[in-house]
Amino acid sequence: MNSGNQLSGDVTKLSTQGCVLFDLDGTLLDTAADFQAVLNVLCIEQGVTPPTTAAIHSTVSSGARALISLAFELEHASDQFDILLQQLLDQYLEQIGRTKTTLYPGMDVLLQKLESLSIPWGVVTNKPVRFSEPLLRNLQLHNRCAVLICPDHVTHSKPHPEPLLLACERVGRQPELSIYVGDHPRDITAGKAAGMKTIAAAYGYLPAEPCISSWGADMIVNNISEVTQLFWPVGQAVN
Repeated sequence: MNSGNQLSGDVTKLSTQGCVLFDLDGTLLDTAADFQAVLNVLCIEQGVTPPTTAAIHSTVSSGARALISLAFELEHASDQFDILLQQLLDQYLEQIGRTKTTLYPGMDVLLQKLESLSIPWGVVTNKPVRFSEPLLRNLQLHNRCAVLICPDHVTHSKPHPEPLLLACERVGRQPELSIYVGDHPRDITAGKAAGMKTIAAAYGYLPAEPCISSWGADMIVNNISEVTQLFWPVGQAVN
């Protein structure tokens, strides 16, 4: 496994016969502000001190249940856990209507370059479609995104490869010529199992453990500009 600017295999060989797929939270989009807004409200309502921004960032990719555990230290089997979880999800759905979410810096440049070459880009996420679809729509990305695969569309979610294979099938591209970018170990596991090249997004919502260098990604990047440079270094041709 390589990190920094050293590459493994042919991860930089961007092909028009492949596609580029992204995880949603912490990879394509910086969504933490929305989660922090609704979690802060919920904590205040319950008389609990809200988690720090850093704690939220390292937990977001693990989902809403993990955020409830972080804030309230409750067992998942607790009746109160399910009540708070539903309140968080309801408030988050409302928050999407006034979202603070943004594309990561440099992401729109990358997406435009892919679009100009007719290389499909899409999203494969463990976030349910009832949240993912309106979020992309509110950010005017729904018509640009070639495919959106959520847990609702598959039998097995990441780290199983099924969602990534379905995404490639829907856009008519070959997994072995495609690339998946994600900020969680399960993203890299899923991408490798699907036969894709993988890029670990060190700028995203990394879990505290395990260390990103142990995920087995073909490449680790610190920002979106590094991804763009991977695909379009001086003299790089697109096959």
